[in-house]
Amino acid sequence: MSADRPWNERLGRSAVVIPYLWLLVFFAVPFLLVAKLSVSHTALAMPPYAPRLDPAQGIAGLKAFAHGLDLETYRRLAQDRLYLAAYLSSLAFAAVATSILLAIGYPMAYGIARSGPRLRPAMVMAVILPFWTSFLIRIYAWIAILKPAGLLNQALAALRLPTVTLLDTNAGVILGLVYAYLPFMVLPLYAVLERQDERLVEAALDLGCTPARAFWRVTFPLSLPGVAAGALLCFIPMVGEFVVPDLLGGSRTLMLGRTIWTEFFADRDWPAASAVAMVMLATLVTPILLFQRRRAEALP
Repeated sequence: MSADRPWNERLGRSAVVIPYLWLLVFFAVPFLLVAKLSVSHTALAMPPYAPRLDPAQGIAGLKAFAHGLDLETYRRLAQDRLYLAAYLSSLAFAAVATSILLAIGYPMAYGIARSGPRLRPAMVMAVILPFWTSFLIRIYAWIAILKPAGLLNQALAALRLPTVTLLDTNAGVILGLVYAYLPFMVLPLYAVLERQDERLVEAALDLGCTPARAFWRVTFPLSLPGVAAGALLCFIPMVGEFVVPDLLGGSRTLMLGRTIWTEFFADRDWPAASAVAMVMLATLVTPILLFQRRRAEALP
């Protein structure tokens, strides 16, 4: 019977499997490997962890492998203040940068959504345009701007203003994060604001609301899904950011991305790095699940 079905129907049914294969290969398998490493032990070997499963030993090897797994690495993380400091510092950096992004991105998205139909595509393109350049190159460009003899201090000196020190500071990290993730805040907000019915604001004005009150009573509440989506799109990757704090932050800049890199490549403590990654993943999945639950409850 399957041979009698049209080829396009068979192709469509086969294509449904592709997303699941993608998730299996690029998410499930790496996740299981990291989860296994997080309950392993550091060892002077290559690769530097134990236990390792030896299929040749059969059931006995499987029992020995399972017996060697424990939560000792997680207990070590809980007792070491360095990991807690890196965790809290990453959350603080991400929260501050996300707040600044919302303060900058919302007016930009609102202005684009309320602009004329001819100007709107050009303004959206201006937001997307930085994506066409390598992320690493753009961060290196900020080094040239923020260094002591860089373009920023040259401009301030030409204006007879005091120079500033932003490179290798927390302020430089915040600046880099805001610059790098601004499109992720603007585009979801624009998508929501552009679909709003302007007649609702006109009705609020006709009922006696001032423009400011109409914005806070009508426009902003209706744009909250875009605010939540933009905040999640920015906050979640910024918690594990490595490039920006490594290039724009100083040696004292402590974030989870740099901690994981140090454990993997400098200390060669793969179990500790994997445990940190698992804790970070568990933390970031929580707001996503809460957001999806709220979205499901809001649907009719």
